This record gives sequence, C-alpha cells and structure tokens, in this order.
Amino acid sequence: MVVFPDEVEVEDFQHDEDSETYFYPCPCGDTFTITKDQLMYGETIPAPSTNKELVKR
Repeated sequence: MVVFPDEVEVEDFQHDEDSETYFYPCPCGDTFTITKDQLMYGETIPAPSTNKELVKR
C-alpha cells in the first residue's frame, strides 16, 4: 500500500531570508528543504512583447 503525505503550502514552511531557503519538518523526523532555485525550476516567464501593434494606445 502506498501512502501519500498531506499537501503542504509554501506559506507553512519556515523561511530563512539569508539563504533564501524554506524548511518544513517531515513526519519521519527529517526536514524538507526547498531553495529559491528549486521553486523557480521549470517556470517559464515570457519576455515582454516589443511588437508595437500589440500595444494599446
């Protein structure tokens, strides 16, 4: 039988501003650690359009 943990929101994590790292205690006694780079991994942020026809005046 496979057991999945509860979903945890990023807001529930403790945040260390100096290292930009988030921490959350694991029920097994360990700690989940997420860095800012991991949060942004796979995110695609489109570049602003420079096409003047798309800009409303």
